[in-house]
Amino acid sequence: MSLSPTRREALLSALFGTGYVGLRALATGLPAWAFLRPHQSLALACSGRERAQYIILSTSAAGDPMNGNVPGTYDHPDVIHPPDPAMEKTAMQLGGQTYYAARPWAMLPRWVLDRTCFFHHTTLTNSHANQAKVMKLMGAVKRQEMLVSLLARELAPCLGTVQREPVVVGAAGPGEFLTYQGRTLPSFPPTALRDVLITPAGPIAQLQALRDRDLNRLNALYKQTGNALQRRFLDRLAHSQTEVRSIEQSLLDRLASITNNGVEGQITAAVALIQMNVSPVVSIRLPFGGDNHADPDLRGETAQHLSSIAAIGTLLQRLADARLQDRVTFWAANVFGRTMHINHKGLTGRDHLAAHHCSVFIGKPFRSSVIGGIELRGRDFAATAINSRTGKSAPDGDISFNDTLGAVGKTLAAAVGVAPDVYNDQITTGKVVTAALV
Repeated sequence: MSLSPTRREALLSALFGTGYVGLRALATGLPAWAFLRPHQSLALACSGRERAQYIILSTSAAGDPMNGNVPGTYDHPDVIHPPDPAMEKTAMQLGGQTYYAARPWAMLPRWVLDRTCFFHHTTLTNSHANQAKVMKLMGAVKRQEMLVSLLARELAPCLGTVQREPVVVGAAGPGEFLTYQGRTLPSFPPTALRDVLITPAGPIAQLQALRDRDLNRLNALYKQTGNALQRRFLDRLAHSQTEVRSIEQSLLDRLASITNNGVEGQITAAVALIQMNVSPVVSIRLPFGGDNHADPDLRGETAQHLSSIAAIGTLLQRLADARLQDRVTFWAANVFGRTMHINHKGLTGRDHLAAHHCSVFIGKPFRSSVIGGIELRGRDFAATAINSRTGKSAPDGDISFNDTLGAVGKTLAAAVGVAPDVYNDQITTGKVVTAALV
């Protein structure tokens, strides 16, 4: 892919802001606003700074059958699973309890499973066209805002990111684009990020020079006009030259390894964008079988489960290698789930199902757990009501079937460090499931 100078500049400005403040923040270890508002106190308070998490979201408008093979679906003999031995029913320990799931889930590393939560819920729709509505929790977020928009807005000040807006690197088409406060966000293919960032004269290769120039300028400014608190803050956060060289080479090597816009490229780009502190939220796309109406023996579903669950393991290891495993929460959620009981229309695969989906959360704030479950309702299975305190299925649970999607939003918001008064006001349905959180 060849980028024109105009396109290259537009990408850089969109990602790192005017004057590349994002890269300057990476080089120095200082928050981006230190360059935008250098006379403002460097000790800006953020009550949730220690709890704030970045989010990597995997989402798809295809309505993948991820819901059919997770823990909580193997207790019902009528649920259909792929017959391939690679997807065999396998015991796994979550929160000290034994569950059964498709083998690939059970094969994730123990440290990953120890912070993995499977959350059964409805999305209240079975239409591909409603992907954006599901991201808005089907209207449960005020002002028709997407949940990721709300989360990014609240997390950006605590994380000190260059921008508040999420960054999209994996959208398969406009139906999977994200919005921020009603504005549709552009998509940044991983290969475009590679090409714009790692040229010999590109911004990553200039981190050392950026660091020296900016620290010298800020030191001079605060020596003349700053107070003792500002000077101490500057000294404490400023990266050493050795650290900057390490960051520079690490990012160059990682970005240079991108060869395509597929899952591997998206994972690489997502980790790099978080290392560069560009945004609180980055979205990718991991396929789990797609729109598999015609999928004999669920072979496509099997292949994509194997590859995407392995990709989740790779992503989590990449974050650990970058020492970000405790700062980033992974969230997988699609537009709807798929039928699990019977074939309604003589199909060889699965049909759309509004009544059940399963979000997957992996991160330090989450308890290893299975939240909610399924029950046979009519001709297929549906998510159950949930007891918010125990996380268990409960016919009289204080989170009704219709409110489980809102509960997903509030539980995630609580986990990543959004203040309770904000998410309780901005998300109008559901409750936090405290059993899902550490």
